[in-house]
Amino acid sequence: MLPVREGTIRLGEAYQSLVRPPPDGAISAESVRMHQLVPGDVRDAPVLDEVLREVNGRLGNGVLLVHQAAMDVRFLRRAHSITGERWRKPRVVDTVDLLVRVAKRARLIDPAAPDRYPNLNLSAARRRFGLPEYAAHDALTDAIATAELFLVLRRALAAKTLRELR
Repeated sequence: MLPVREGTIRLGEAYQSLVRPPPDGAISAESVRMHQLVPGDVRDAPVLDEVLREVNGRLGNGVLLVHQAAMDVRFLRRAHSITGERWRKPRVVDTVDLLVRVAKRARLIDPAAPDRYPNLNLSAARRRFGLPEYAAHDALTDAIATAELFLVLRRALAAKTLRELR
């Protein structure tokens, strides 16, 4: 995670952590393929409730910026439920929703614009807006990629405040 304040991505305030699985939890073969992590990589990582407390402390009463809220919020809600940590129900801004809004706005401005649903894949959306390619499935890199896309989409929607993104 990393904060975005006043239109600036605050890389120096970024936070990332691996999570040590519970003693009875094994890393699936699919997870190893996707995230390139093996059991030795997470052996000394903090446990889930420690990571959630850090995430909650950093988020405070701020806004949770995500790409694919359906997946990220479900994961966070489940993690809170597992650990007994209170889910604070933060305000969520989803770049997927913003991509859809930008596409709708384009059709309103130019009725001849293509009437098709935008590609919601993070890498594809970034390419569409001329943003650089990053390797996927690294949490911090994905957070940076999402933050950059958010700033581009916010500008495309001419939104200066979060209230204007509702």
